[in-house]
Amino acid sequence: MAKTSYSLSHTKWMCKHHIVFTPKYRRKSIYYKIRQDLIDIFRHLCQYKGVEIIEGHMMPDHVHMLVLGQRLLC
Repeated sequence: MAKTSYSLSHTKWMCKHHIVFTPKYRRKSIYYKIRQDLIDIFRHLCQYKGVEIIEGHMMPDHVHMLVLGQRLLC
């Protein structure tokens, strides 16, 4: 469940980040085995970074993710 907001003594915030991943030349290459592998990799990375995936969509030529985190480290 998504936390409604984060706070410090004088501030409150909720940072949602919309991330789009695309293959080179936007080729339609996200199918079957690759698709499941990418889902597992994205879940593992978000868990490792302490970021919550709010929403995600896998299309044949790109991936949309909406993530929520106290801070997003690139």
